[in-house]
Order: sequence, then C-alpha cells, then structure tokens
Amino acid sequence: MIVNSHQSQAWNGYEGRHWADHQARYDAVNSGFNEALLAAVRPGDRVLDVGCGTGQLTRLAARRAGDGHALGVDLSAPMLDRAAASAEREGVANVRFVRGDAQVHPFAAGSFDVALSRFGVMFFADPVAAFGNVGRALRPGGRLAFVCLDDLRHGDLGRVLAALAAHLPPPGTDGTAAAEPLSLADPAVVRRVLAAAGFADVSCAPAEASGWWGADPADAGRFLAGWGPLRHQLDRVDPATADQACAALTDALRAHAGPDGVRLRGTAWLVTATRPA
Repeated sequence: MIVNSHQSQAWNGYEGRHWADHQARYDAVNSGFNEALLAAVRPGDRVLDVGCGTGQLTRLAARRAGDGHALGVDLSAPMLDRAAASAEREGVANVRFVRGDAQVHPFAAGSFDVALSRFGVMFFADPVAAFGNVGRALRPGGRLAFVCLDDLRHGDLGRVLAALAAHLPPPGTDGTAAAEPLSLADPAVVRRVLAAAGFADVSCAPAEASGWWGADPADAGRFLAGWGPLRHQLDRVDPATADQACAALTDALRAHAGPDGVRLRGTAWLVTATRPA
C-alpha cells in the first residue's frame, strides 16, 4: 500500500531513474555519512533501512550485523532493482529489499533492533505516522539513527547553488513542495515529531562529510544539472537562460576542484532515538 503518491510518482519517474542510473555517483556524494549510522549496528542485529534507495547503507549494515540481517524499504522500483542487483553481485546474502511506503508498510511488530536512514526520511507525507510505524517495527529498547539535511546554506552545496539565483526562479514558486528535503532541518521539529511518534532519548548532533561530485567542474556541473530538483528549475526557463545557469554552476564549482575531483562539504543532522522499553 502506498499513501505518499506524490513521492511515489517522483521516485518511480525521472528522479528515481536518475538516482538508479548514477548509483555510484550518489553513493560517492553521500557515503561519508555511512560510518556515523553504522555505529548503531551491532552483531546479530535485525536492521531496517528506511528509504534505502540503491541500498549501499543496507548492504553495509547487513555485513556489520553478521549473523543478523537487513531489510531495505523504498518507494522507488528503479532504485530497488539496483539495490538487489548490487547485493547479488557483492554476495551479501543476509539482505533483502522491498518496495513499500514506510508510513503504512505492515512491518511485523518488534521485528527489528535498529532502524537506519541516510537522507530517506525527509519526504514522509505524515512524519508522525511514518515514524510511529517505524517505531512499532522496533523491539522495546530498539534504536533509531538517521541523517537528514540541515539548512543548505551551512554547507558547500548551498553556496554553489546560490550562483543560480540570478538565472532561475526561486524554488517552490510553481507550487511544488520545494521544502520537502528540508522538512527536518530544524532540530526542534525533529524532536517534536519523534516525541509525538513515541520515541525517547532524542538527540540531534551536527554532522558533516566530504562528498565527491565529479572528476572536474564540468563533470560535476553536468551531474548536478541532471539532479531532479535542479533539472525541474532548469526546465522552467528558456534554453539560453538554462545554458547561462549551467555555466554559472560550473564556475561556482571551480573553487571546490582538487587533484581527485570536485568535493563539497555536506552538512546534516545525525539524529538518534530509542523506542521506550
């Protein structure tokens, strides 16, 4: 059952295909946050990865769990296909993936020791209901750990995207939910949502990691221009203006180019909580 139809449409359309087709690149952007999340996994754990995407974190958690296992759940069929294929290729046998909406998916009560998410929990249609459902899937005393975006202006990506302001309309001015990726950027909102969902011991700690965006500014610029939210904005202007925006984006990325390519410092909140025993 899927109740978050807006996100299901996006992640089974262009957005999901772009992430699936650029699996390695998106992992290179976000993998710096893996270890902070994997610290919550213990040998023998039953792990739930919420919004698992192409499943890198899920597979790593399965390895960390040893004789435990990991389940990745996501709305996106294209990304889950890549996740399953990667697990088979890497020989990770104690992992499986399922398409579902974490807000309503019928997880067995108390069937997991820990729930993780790497930037997969900011898009819930009803965050309290979704976290409540995840909480019921955890055993009493079970653990929750996720990373979510903070204010983009705190990291390099926000400053790079600021170069587009002169060329593109502000996000959200066409009636789309542009704030969804930043829905949990305020720790006060996180604490309020998790408390309402029944979690305790909520902690929000700042986290940052370096992400690899491309071999050079032109490569990184092409990749970013294809990223769903930015592509949507580029499609709203005429081709000449879009070209100017892409040129400004590439120029802004030059300041972050080094011997191993373009790296941007990403910032997030590392959130941990427990289901009360």
